[in-house]
Amino acid sequence: MLNHERRLCVREDELEWETWKDPSLKDRSPIIWKTLISQDKTDSSRLVAGVAEIPVGTLLIRHSHAEEEVYYILEGEGHLELDGDTIRVTRGTSVFIPGNAEHALTNTGIRTLKLLYMFPTDSFEDIEYTFPMNESLE
Repeated sequence: MLNHERRLCVREDELEWETWKDPSLKDRSPIIWKTLISQDKTDSSRLVAGVAEIPVGTLLIRHSHAEEEVYYILEGEGHLELDGDTIRVTRGTSVFIPGNAEHALTNTGIRTLKLLYMFPTDSFEDIEYTFPMNESLE
């Protein structure tokens, strides 16, 4: 899976896609992701990074978490809702999402929206997602 003895180098194509564990979230938001850098997978600290894909016409449902986050759009286009504002995002767009800010991302394009995400924390497993309907992702 990892191609460096100390687990510092990760190849995206060698990792499996992940999705929501909760079936109702998977049905409402059929996105997939690969966490590339996370202390539970790599010799790293204070940074989580990964890639996510949002199919055409679907969305990453509205949510929040205590950690700040950065999105960098790699492919596709969409609309990001961030604390009540709507921002058009396309390839090359970077967005800083403050901690605890509610946000959602809809793919409005004609192909998969792919983004890089980053959090200033040790492990992806440390991030507690909160959804408006008081649902939590475990």
